[in-house]
Amino acid sequence: MAHSALQSISQAFVENQHRSYGEARSMPGAFYADPQMLAFEKQHLFGSEWICVGRVEEIPQPGDFMTFDIVDEPVLLIRGEDHQVRALSNVCRHRGAIIAAGAGRVKNLICPYHHWAYDLTGRLRGAPHISERDDFDPKSCRLPQFQCEEWLGFLFVTLDPDAPALAPQLAGIEAMIKNYHMEEMKLRYLANEVWETNWKSLMENFMEGYHLSPLHRTTLHKVNPTNLCRHFPPGDKYFGYLAGFSPSLPRSENGHPDLTDEEVETCVMYAIPPGLAVGGAGDYSSFLCIQPEAVDRVRVKLGLIFFGETWQQPQVDRAVELFQDTMQEDKDVLVNLQRGQNSRFHEVGPLAPADFEGPIWDFYQYLGRMLGPTLSKLASANGS
Repeated sequence: MAHSALQSISQAFVENQHRSYGEARSMPGAFYADPQMLAFEKQHLFGSEWICVGRVEEIPQPGDFMTFDIVDEPVLLIRGEDHQVRALSNVCRHRGAIIAAGAGRVKNLICPYHHWAYDLTGRLRGAPHISERDDFDPKSCRLPQFQCEEWLGFLFVTLDPDAPALAPQLAGIEAMIKNYHMEEMKLRYLANEVWETNWKSLMENFMEGYHLSPLHRTTLHKVNPTNLCRHFPPGDKYFGYLAGFSPSLPRSENGHPDLTDEEVETCVMYAIPPGLAVGGAGDYSSFLCIQPEAVDRVRVKLGLIFFGETWQQPQVDRAVELFQDTMQEDKDVLVNLQRGQNSRFHEVGPLAPADFEGPIWDFYQYLGRMLGPTLSKLASANGS
């Protein structure tokens, strides 16, 4: 990372610690545009934090699996015969071939290269033509396993074996959304895309209501206009805002009986950084699972989950169409945003009031806590 870029980002983190929401400012362009900043984030953030990789409905039966990468580390998530979900290394213990691709259902995991076979817990079941010997015991050979947690139907994995349990860290946001019962919602739409923008820009976009009316004039403005957005206090591992539904909308008849009148009329927009953003409503909710690929490229899993069994397909189709149209509007803007953040004329600017862009400030504060101290030491070392 260039010395000036490193110093500017580190200095911004330091200054942010002493600013209020009314004094909040955006980050310098290098925060989004410098490739070595991304390498730093991969090492010190995505390589150690809990990363959301999808929903339990994606692997409902024993033998169901899905594969993904976390900071270039191949991982597979599989449901065992005991119905437990495990996160395993997707790298064969023989010579490092990738074992599985995509998603599906298997009785055993079989490496396509030399047909080493593993059971659903990752234990080696067979290594053709290789018997037990002094330097290799097949009975003790198994795929490395990573920590995995299910929270309200979302699946999280961390590469850090010493990471503290996730659920206790989310008690505050769980109390806010408990009546929505997202653990009972069912996945009815799923897409995997790559957007040509920085991963932080996508997270920030999903988590602020300032753009809802200007950008989404014919889509989301009719549903969740900017003037009905309200910021809520963040926790250490979550942040967000409340997006009120337009009073001109017909009241949804779907949703859990536990919902209060206010909850029926409110969408809880929350993030569990670095990789999950959720638009939680009583009838159906949207989510993004975000993973950086390059400084200007982000891999995103987009989904919609619906409460109850009374949904007719035309209703689902309309929800999917609104979501797709909204996401396309966001994508078009974020691609251009990446170009602007690379401009040598880009400067930091004031953020809108907390109800509109407060979650962006919360995101900066989270990143400052997670990355700031180490980045400051690195900046000092490079400057000496």
